[in-house]
Amino acid sequence: MKKLKITLVKSPIDRSERQKLTLQALGLNKTNSTKEVESTPQILGMIRKVTHLLKVEELA
Repeated sequence: MKKLKITLVKSPIDRSERQKLTLQALGLNKTNSTKEVESTPQILGMIRKVTHLLKVEELA
């Protein structure tokens, strides 16, 4: 399964509570924090909801 590297590049301050909880579920708490996650449909759905706050890179 593909791995994705996601980085929080914008602050979740002044965002909806739902978006903040989605970032928390992805494991991104602070700006510039990075996580490597599996590319599952559930993770891709969460990324799609907060894509304007993230930088997503595909790992080989």
